[in-house]
Amino acid sequence: MASPYAGGVQSPSPAAAAHQQQQQNHSLAFRVMRLSRPSLQPDPAALLRFDPRDVFLPEDALTGPDPSAAADFLHGLLHPPDPTATVPGEFTFRDRFLLRDPADALALPGLLVLPQSFGAIYLGETFCSYISINNSSSFEARDVVIKAEIQTERQRILLLDTSKSPVESIRSGGRYDFILEHDVKELGAHTLVCTALYNDGDGERKYLPQFFKFSVSNPLSVRTKVRTIKDITYLEACIENHTKSNLYMDQVDFEPAQQWNATRLEADEHPSAVKSEIGDLCKQPILIRAGGGIYNYLYQLRSSSDEAGQPKFELSSILGKFQITWRTNLGEPGRLQTQNIHSTPTASKDVDLRAVKVPPIIYAERPFMVNLCLTNQTDKTVGPFEVFLAPSMTGEERVVLVNGLQKLILPLVEAFESIKFDLSMVATQLGVQKISGITMYAVQEKKYYEPLPDIEIFVDAE
Repeated sequence: MASPYAGGVQSPSPAAAAHQQQQQNHSLAFRVMRLSRPSLQPDPAALLRFDPRDVFLPEDALTGPDPSAAADFLHGLLHPPDPTATVPGEFTFRDRFLLRDPADALALPGLLVLPQSFGAIYLGETFCSYISINNSSSFEARDVVIKAEIQTERQRILLLDTSKSPVESIRSGGRYDFILEHDVKELGAHTLVCTALYNDGDGERKYLPQFFKFSVSNPLSVRTKVRTIKDITYLEACIENHTKSNLYMDQVDFEPAQQWNATRLEADEHPSAVKSEIGDLCKQPILIRAGGGIYNYLYQLRSSSDEAGQPKFELSSILGKFQITWRTNLGEPGRLQTQNIHSTPTASKDVDLRAVKVPPIIYAERPFMVNLCLTNQTDKTVGPFEVFLAPSMTGEERVVLVNGLQKLILPLVEAFESIKFDLSMVATQLGVQKISGITMYAVQEKKYYEPLPDIEIFVDAE
């Protein structure tokens, strides 16, 4: 809980000064304190404590064949048997820098410190304030109607309204207290407006407005990189902590758009890590340290239309958005949702030809089938097409040739639909070879498409 907060942070304008002069004639006044959790305050002197074994004994003294001898030596060193060796009363604090317990190394005395200022308020947090309306006059204030609202650049949010059930009275020297909570969803300047409508000692109806200003900052930033390799899109997200407190990430989930399926890619665990159901449930949160700490996430995205039985979608540049939740050192929660993340703009193709399956074992001079897929990525019917092996640009003879008919005729393809077909081929040489030059031609449009990327195969002898 912070110290009382007394209004705006800027110097008052002439109009505001006149308004403050009017407020001096009021019996009531608002005081606002921010409710926030206390912090742990390390003891600087405790940071100097040490374990005597680290000073007087070698590293393996207590793990050797006779650790009791080292322990006896240390005990005798710290507690001399001869009482005349020390002067009573002069060395009372001789061991004040010794660790009595392993927890002493944390230098935490066990005391919690309340914040002494209003503090920083971050986007995604819950702003909680303790508000007290005090009667500093010698008269009783009656029928008090209290309203409180948050004003931002975009909207006004009503937090409290006692119009239907006014406070019956606030006696002289008394007060009326209440707590307000507000989920912070906007950046920039915020104003907490507290108003009171009441009857003073003379029976006059008075109106008291008070304004408390604060600013909301961004607790973290999310920087993304998008890279597309063939049919797979990779999304890298770097989350940076801009607060003065460590953030423990409870959840960082990427919610893909309807036409995408997302999989998070993680580093392989160490072989010594034991997997269990309890370990998965009690998984430690990811720590992003205060003042610029970062953590990277990597996701693999595939089009959901590639899966069998899935409806076809026209691909959009929107990939999805992140849902992020975290906690601070003492468990204060925070939650953010990013805006939609867009992919890198690429030249769209009306049709796409790709290889789906190639036999794992291929023998020289024996035919094999290459399974291909032709996808119509437009909203209209296209085709027919011819698929053939184009001549080499360098004039060299191709090692992998089409077996049989040199041109394969494909029928019309409906909007956002795909057709799969097989192309019979044969390899003439052994070793690592490339299937290259598979080209498609649109008969009606009289248009040639880019050849299929080279496919490496290994040709074996029978």
